[in-house]
Amino acid sequence: MSYADTPLLQNDVVRLEPLSQSHRDDLAEAVGDLWRTWYTRIPSPDGMAGEIDRRLARQAEGGMAPWAVVDARTGRAVGMTTFMAIDEANRRLEIGSTWLGPAAQGAGINPAAKLLLLERAFEQLDCLAIELRTHWHNHQSRAAIARLGAKQDGILRSHTIMPDGTVRDTVVFSILNTEWPSVRAGLAHRIATR
Repeated sequence: MSYADTPLLQNDVVRLEPLSQSHRDDLAEAVGDLWRTWYTRIPSPDGMAGEIDRRLARQAEGGMAPWAVVDARTGRAVGMTTFMAIDEANRRLEIGSTWLGPAAQGAGINPAAKLLLLERAFEQLDCLAIELRTHWHNHQSRAAIARLGAKQDGILRSHTIMPDGTVRDTVVFSILNTEWPSVRAGLAHRIATR
């Protein structure tokens, strides 16, 4: 079993389907104006096909596992997520390059999707640690990551030059395998009481 494999993952709230061009139209519609947010790297509707191709190429190289995030109620793709920064030798990976369209935010889809990803990472792939990273200015993402039960490890200052030339400070969070039982219980409770 490779960390770059993308099996179908599902629960009552969300399906994580192996990303393909068949998701392009749903994703182009779901993204709305989110791609205009200056501190993110979210594909525009016109750039969606190219981003799908880029992620699939990274998967073919073994560096990424990309999924489409599908709302189980509607059957429509509402976002993307990946395993990236794959380091099988050290049993680590990052959950990242994630976005959910504005209509899917706050609907319980993010915690349900993260539960599936973390179950795969810790229970099937036997990971020791999972990283989650975001831009310092993405306060919504930082709060969502903390609500998952991840702990902030630190901030990588002047870490990445963004497409518009601004420099990103990257906030790094992680969840360790020893923390997974508590994180899992917290996520399960959130999903059950939504």
